[in-house]
Amino acid sequence: MAQTLKISTILDEIDSGSISLPVFQRGYVWNRKQVSNLFNSLYKEYPVGSLLIWKTSSSEAKTKGELLPPTSPKQLLLDGQQRATSLYGVMRGKTPPFFDGNASAFTGLYFNIELEVFRFYQPKIMKENPRWVNVTTLFQTGFQGIKPILDKLRIDGHESDEFMERLLKLNSILERELLVDLVTGKDKTIEDVVDIFNQVNTGGTKLSGGDLALAKICMDWPEARYIMQEKLEKWQKNGYYFRLDWFLRAVNSIVTGKAKLEFLPNASKERIEAGFHMSERHIDKSLNLIGGRLGLDHDQVLFAKPAITLLVAFFDKFGEKLTPQEQDRILYWYTHAGMWGRYSAASETILDQDLEIVQNSDSAVDTITGLIDALRRSRGGLKVSPENFYGSNKGARFYSVLYMITRMGEALDLLNGLPLKKHNLGKMSVLEVHHIFPKSQLKNYGYSNQEINALTNFCFLTKESNLKIGSRLPSDYFHEIAEDNPGALESQWIPMDENLWEMDRYLDFISARQIILAKATNKLLNSLLQGDIQIIPSDFRPLSIASDEEATLINDLNDWIAEQGLSKGEVGYEIVNEQSGDQLAVLDLAWPDGVQEELSAPVALLIDEELEVHQTAQNFGFRCFTSTSAFRTYIKSEILLNDSEE
Repeated sequence: MAQTLKISTILDEIDSGSISLPVFQRGYVWNRKQVSNLFNSLYKEYPVGSLLIWKTSSSEAKTKGELLPPTSPKQLLLDGQQRATSLYGVMRGKTPPFFDGNASAFTGLYFNIELEVFRFYQPKIMKENPRWVNVTTLFQTGFQGIKPILDKLRIDGHESDEFMERLLKLNSILERELLVDLVTGKDKTIEDVVDIFNQVNTGGTKLSGGDLALAKICMDWPEARYIMQEKLEKWQKNGYYFRLDWFLRAVNSIVTGKAKLEFLPNASKERIEAGFHMSERHIDKSLNLIGGRLGLDHDQVLFAKPAITLLVAFFDKFGEKLTPQEQDRILYWYTHAGMWGRYSAASETILDQDLEIVQNSDSAVDTITGLIDALRRSRGGLKVSPENFYGSNKGARFYSVLYMITRMGEALDLLNGLPLKKHNLGKMSVLEVHHIFPKSQLKNYGYSNQEINALTNFCFLTKESNLKIGSRLPSDYFHEIAEDNPGALESQWIPMDENLWEMDRYLDFISARQIILAKATNKLLNSLLQGDIQIIPSDFRPLSIASDEEATLINDLNDWIAEQGLSKGEVGYEIVNEQSGDQLAVLDLAWPDGVQEELSAPVALLIDEELEVHQTAQNFGFRCFTSTSAFRTYIKSEILLNDSEE
């Protein structure tokens, strides 16, 4: 069923609460470029697409906001939220009742009456310039607002009949009719409507199982979405970035004991609400243990996020009764689950199997033993071998392992000799990752990028030490360290054969260090399994992945991205084969869901990477950039449309 509605009517119905958004709709994500393009198309009478509305009296049809008295039947926007919100925001000069997003995207739109273009306010070119008309003011004043504009133009010497025609044309957008397709029928369930939404929303991100589960939950508990968002934001402020589906799966592990989210909405409101709060508590406990005991205290080094779902179920059943030794043993399982990619493929099936072990065990000891045995059977053994460190770099799982054993063990800073697991104060004490053999010199010597970025060429240092060492070769400064800080080299698992410190023996050096690192990892993990290791919490976090020019470029770009109000990219993003769990490529800096989630394509920055890395990234849907300047241009021209910098 289809009909046409004037834009003015659509805005009136939003004001009255007749048109709203269903709870499963995501927030507003458009940027200024898209808003100005919409008004440009309307002004030029180009097609702007239709709206899709679900017209229903169903009690399932919960809406966002619900600040106004409910109407019957309700009209819920399934497709066209971004356009309708932009129209309302510009023409009404405020956000609609259901708004969830950044209002600056449609605040301050101006129209140049001479050039007939739309731009957002720029003081340098628009202030005191009567040819630039505030679009919101014009729509709010209507025909009465046209005369003052023309008077200013006349005083400024720009009198023209064309200007009046253009203002009238702009104002007439309110009377433009849009095609509205209606979804009706008492037989339409929330599942039917979500499926329809996914079918028509081909240009955006489809609703996940978590979206659908949350939509059903919000029928009886409308506040659920906002409560969940608050919790996600709390973890984000502490350096952990979790998704809606992940959090709901953690709740699900408590409420239903299952991995699949389809079971969650069948539980009672009281049970789900209790599960939300208990899962938050157990997630906090898990993160505190993983951060404090293993040193994996932020998102860049936190691997095996699905395994935390299992920890939530485990702590919900046994958490109040655990001994320190049992806590260490469950962390032993968690670490191995992360190292070997326990949930890299068929994650729901394997998670269900592990959750069943938790549900069917009578004690924490039996549960941990069962989980470790299941992991051992799937792996054929849990011993770390030197080959596990081969070829890995900053995006691999064993990057987190290197960071973990640095934090858990007795690694010392090479220059000042301080244990890296203790908290140091001061800006120059920030922990960084250092290339033992400098990248620039290795490249000049002819080594490949894969060899240069080998994980076994990494060690952690304070920022001050990192800067002081700079690009010196190990053969130049290792002797000084051995004399000034005895034991520091050994604590960082450096091979003590001085012949291996020479540039032409680099490959032998990293091979020898692989053996030492594997031995150290097995020793620490076995100590954790036996429950006889004590670890001091630390506030160290690697803020960069290298000390050279490339790392500086990546960090500077990420900081610039944050200054634009956008989310930072993932440093060292790992592309993994979902079936085997093998690493396929590591991207220097990546946004796997786009810089603007839901809206823009996945993008990656690849600096001096080999052709195979580019090809793999492109095969996985990434748009690749090879320089920070090109990436900044992309952000400005396609994401921000920052006219003042164009």
